[in-house]
Amino acid sequence: MRFLRESFIVFRRQLRMNLRNPAWVIIGMLQPVLYLFLFGPLLEPIVAQLGVDNAYTFFVPGMLVQLGIFGAFFAGFSLIGEWREGVIEAERVTPASRSALLVGRLTRDVVQLFVQALILVGLGYALGMVAPARGVVFGVLLTLLVGAACAAASNALALTTKSEDVMAPVINMVMMPVLLLSGILLPMTLGKQWLQNVSDWMPFRWVVDAVRTSFAGDFKGDYMVWGSVWAVGLFVLAVWWGTATFRKENA
Repeated sequence: MRFLRESFIVFRRQLRMNLRNPAWVIIGMLQPVLYLFLFGPLLEPIVAQLGVDNAYTFFVPGMLVQLGIFGAFFAGFSLIGEWREGVIEAERVTPASRSALLVGRLTRDVVQLFVQALILVGLGYALGMVAPARGVVFGVLLTLLVGAACAAASNALALTTKSEDVMAPVINMVMMPVLLLSGILLPMTLGKQWLQNVSDWMPFRWVVDAVRTSFAGDFKGDYMVWGSVWAVGLFVLAVWWGTATFRKENA
């Protein structure tokens, strides 16, 4: 109970900070929405060649994962500001659990991602997406898990670098291959065989395919198994890294 109470206190403070300045939430939501309206129609002739009847049923899951990954990757920038202002050190001298300091922030990020996901899915249905409710629920849950993993990794990276100038290029270096090799925008089957082989080693590719498969109403096959395994594995690893970083005496 103490851990939950401490996590809630941190979450409540972080949520209040976001509500005072919702610019990052709006900016994070604007990019996938623009992709949905401007890039989605261009996919219709491409996905038709792949035997997919509805372009948005294919495209919205990819945008959902993109929202979870890229939005969460920037969570650490606010943490650097808190560290510079002495907030992190003030929290660390309290008897609060170091895990609660991270979990409270992750809860804020997950709640924010959940609201954005609801908006994105709602727009997808408005544009003609066809997806069963249970498939959407499972896809959103996978996205929240991956988003929490990316947010935890971002927080850990922020406390490790303690500099926006260092963190920004690192994130950009990670985001580019993820965007190109995970099949978020275009299916990897359109690429050459060597490119498909490389993308098989990209964990996010399996997550994207798992979310896409769930939106199609298919809960069987390797994509669902490996996508779920990678999502859970990334979450556990990232939370461990984030908690360990918060526990460091020199953090």
